[in-house]
Amino acid sequence: MPQFGKLAAGQIREKSSRFDIVTAVDEAAERAISAALAAAYPSAILVGEEATERNRSLLGAIGGADLAFVVDPLDGTKNFVSGLPLFGVMVAATVRGEVVLAAIHDPVSSSTAFALRGEGAWLQGQDGSRTDLRVAEAVPVDRMDAIIGTNFLPEPLRTVVNGNLPRLAMSSWLRCAAHEYRMAAAGHCHLLFYNKLMPWDHAAGWLLHREAGGFSAHFDGTAYRPTDLTGGLICAPDEASWRLARDALMNQTGP
Repeated sequence: MPQFGKLAAGQIREKSSRFDIVTAVDEAAERAISAALAAAYPSAILVGEEATERNRSLLGAIGGADLAFVVDPLDGTKNFVSGLPLFGVMVAATVRGEVVLAAIHDPVSSSTAFALRGEGAWLQGQDGSRTDLRVAEAVPVDRMDAIIGTNFLPEPLRTVVNGNLPRLAMSSWLRCAAHEYRMAAAGHCHLLFYNKLMPWDHAAGWLLHREAGGFSAHFDGTAYRPTDLTGGLICAPDEASWRLARDALMNQTGP
């Protein structure tokens, strides 16, 4: 937070494109988080977004590790650099490829959304206050408020989904999965739709949404695992809503 709005040009660089950037803050935060986790859990595998950029073999360690932590030190980097206070920190713990713990922290409000596998999801404030999280009630497709990022969809699917967006009541994209998952888990939107599935972007949010009562699956209906990098992901209040949303968004209409 001390660096928010104060970054110099030399502290920002592109990775794969001008939309995929990293800053000195991402790297410093990941070092600090990883050092704390390593001190508390010396045998754990640490899979940080920035470390994986340098060593892609870390991705393959998640499935077999007795304990791994998947870390996104600054999700929403583009927002952070733009001076938009919509970014977060995400950590997921996995045990032999199963997500068992999620923490999504909002540094602006100093609140953290937590989930434990089989034990629910909740929002914890800086003062220790705790509010249980619950996904929105199911509604028809034409009443769904959705967060949908079509940027990474291949053609012709991207055109199909974009053409079907008017079937929904509303659609938006926050450029920050941390806040998108928090919104869905708290019942502030009905639907999340993603294509690109890097584990630091989705492992924590997937568990948070599930423990808040939601249903999610890949586009083909198979279950998500943090080792899955493709297949897309749709999150909805329940399985019936998921099927309705998938069919409405992904089916070709017209001639």
